[in-house]
Amino acid sequence: MSSSLTPIARNTLQRDLLAWYRHNKRDLPWRRTRDPYAIWVSEIMLQQTRVAAAIPYYERFLARFPDVTSLASAPESELLACWAGLGYYQRARNLQKAAREILQAGAFPSSYEGIRSLPGVGDYTAAAIASIAFDLPHAAVDGNVIRVLSRFFEDCTDIASPSGRKHFAAIAAQILPPHEPGTFNQALMELGATICLPRNPKCLLCPLANACRARASSKQAEFPVKSRERKVVDEIRQLLWIERDDRLLVWQRPSEAALMPGFWELPEACQLRSASIRRRLGSFRHTITFHRYVFEIFEADAPEACSSCKWLSWQELEGAPTSTIFKKARRIVTLARSHSSRRFVVTLSR
Repeated sequence: MSSSLTPIARNTLQRDLLAWYRHNKRDLPWRRTRDPYAIWVSEIMLQQTRVAAAIPYYERFLARFPDVTSLASAPESELLACWAGLGYYQRARNLQKAAREILQAGAFPSSYEGIRSLPGVGDYTAAAIASIAFDLPHAAVDGNVIRVLSRFFEDCTDIASPSGRKHFAAIAAQILPPHEPGTFNQALMELGATICLPRNPKCLLCPLANACRARASSKQAEFPVKSRERKVVDEIRQLLWIERDDRLLVWQRPSEAALMPGFWELPEACQLRSASIRRRLGSFRHTITFHRYVFEIFEADAPEACSSCKWLSWQELEGAPTSTIFKKARRIVTLARSHSSRRFVVTLSR
């Protein structure tokens, strides 16, 4: 089926969606500003983080790094500590690298091409910043937008194909109003995030319901079309909690590591095979993309050789970047020690 609209239908779509958005949009902190720096920070955070989870981090981040200068000059350890818990820490490093480039250039780039050239910025992020902060006519296409467009046009293009995203980006560009590109981009994303949901879409509340082709044929659940599914990998890991004289045995990820370089972690049992296990304290679940982990926490005595591990005081750890896994493990230990007669298994996911 064709993914094109007559001029009248396109104008109706734009009018109805913008009217709905003005009355129904969520009050999010990054929607209260046109500052490209603040919008950029929010878009980078939202690349791999849910809106509700990102809000407190966003507010704390801007309170600590209110402008490009403060971000560019921050010690990396402080930057990572401020980002800790959001995951995908290369985003924070790219933010700082880009901040230094912006500082050297003298101003935040005001063109799509200039924004796109910043480290860590892809097509979607550049389009979002360009349209929201500078009113430039670039369509921002994320998963929410693709879902809305695929259903509205009953478009069977495979979103897992190499050309799938480009196809929907072209459609989004065709319906983008040149007078309010940023607001329209946000409206499409908002519709996908709150109404046109992946499962059980709220079609009765949708401002585009009367013109939606998938709804007309009762095929909303069949869109978007995605041919390939990645298999979820389940894995059990054992972490050791080894404490002595108000110090904890931990290890630091190397600076060249692909995942969270510079972060401190608890040693795993496979790292310290000669450690003497005393008791199991509990476990928790943790999901990273297509990996579902169960981490078991064991209290242990330190072996004579501690490999590459290091003893750090609690004061040192409070100011150091530690992963979400470390924080969850610490919670398990606290619960286990305060309720020693009970057994706790905390199920958490991200």
